[in-house]
Formats: sequence, structure tokens, C-alpha cells
Amino acid sequence: MVIWFDVDTPPMKTTVELPDTLYRQAKAEAALRGRKLKDLVEEGLRLVLEAPPDTTRHPGLAGLMKQALGVVESGVPDLGSNPEQLKSFGRDARHR
Repeated sequence: MVIWFDVDTPPMKTTVELPDTLYRQAKAEAALRGRKLKDLVEEGLRLVLEAPPDTTRHPGLAGLMKQALGVVESGVPDLGSNPEQLKSFGRDARHR
């Protein structure tokens, strides 16, 4: 593992908004480790940025909907094949 430090550039200051619970947990963890909160945050960011991308973490809409296929039991195998529904498909309703 290679960790790159830019020793010529001073650290950048920023503001990060955290939920109160997460802030208290992180502050307590840093204290237990004898470190500053900023050091814990920096370590966490480095770990996330150095880790290989997790492609299974966000499956996308198709992946999420795949589990929902067949959930609705309408009795009609394919609603798009209902001839009554397709009778006027593609026609302007004003010109029947």
C-alpha cells in the first residue's frame, strides 16, 4: 500500500456537518485511541479513497427491481398484451 503525503502544502481547513450521534461516537472513539477527531476523520477518508471501488454496493434501479418481479399477482401474465388496452394505442384520443 502506498500512502502519498504532500509535505509542501499546508493542510486544508474545511467544515463537515455530521449528525450529533455520529459526531459523539467519533469523538469518543478518537479519545479512546488517544487521537484527535481530525486524525480519525483523515484516516477514515484515506481508507475509503484507497479501497477498490465496490460495484455491488449500488446495483442501480434494474438490480433493485429484479427482486420485485412477479410480486404483483394480477392474473394477467403480461399487461402489455391485453388486446383491449392496445386497441387505441398510438392513436390521438381526439381522432377516434
